[in-house]
Amino acid sequence: VRACTQCHLTSGSGHPESSGVAGLPVSYMVRQFAAFKNGERKGIRAINMIEFAKAMSDDEVRTSVEYFSTLKPPPWIRVVETDTVPVSRLGPGTMRFAVPEGGTEPIGNRIIELPEDPVRAQSRDPHSGFVAHVPTGSLAKGEALVSAGNSGKTIPCAICHGSTLQGLGEVPSIVGRSPMYMFRQLNDMQNGNRTGSMVALLQAVVA
Repeated sequence: VRACTQCHLTSGSGHPESSGVAGLPVSYMVRQFAAFKNGERKGIRAINMIEFAKAMSDDEVRTSVEYFSTLKPPPWIRVVETDTVPVSRLGPGTMRFAVPEGGTEPIGNRIIELPEDPVRAQSRDPHSGFVAHVPTGSLAKGEALVSAGNSGKTIPCAICHGSTLQGLGEVPSIVGRSPMYMFRQLNDMQNGNRTGSMVALLQAVVA
């Protein structure tokens, strides 16, 4: 397999196209490897991890996740509400970059995550983070959903992830993570690309 840090970085922070794994519980990460291996996590974004999970021994999995669990997640994502964003395209590693010729466009109903420093991000610098551009008003709407379920539309996140959203036991922290990555996970749970006993607890949420 390739080194974990090629996608998740030596800091464990990851990029928008890969998970931040720094500080996650060992038991949670071991369970995710099992999910990739047994088909509970699938889809185009999971292809590499499925191959790695099948190729690695249980001891190699545990050694890797024990290392990442000891790392403290650094500040990594800066969220900016805006009506317009730099014109961007997918580049190397399925990372999004602003186009060289510049220009802006309406953000619409999108999350656009771009590196703070494109050159450093492309070279996998573990100390250069990202800007998540989101539509104006997103943070207030998100807070209403996360903290109170938006008056019954869904279930407050704190019930499982804790009052500070930094996780409870084997349930992971959802603080400071890439909005695009989190969106993909919720979408995968909705469309059946991510299943399993723990994901079943989120079915009422994503519905």
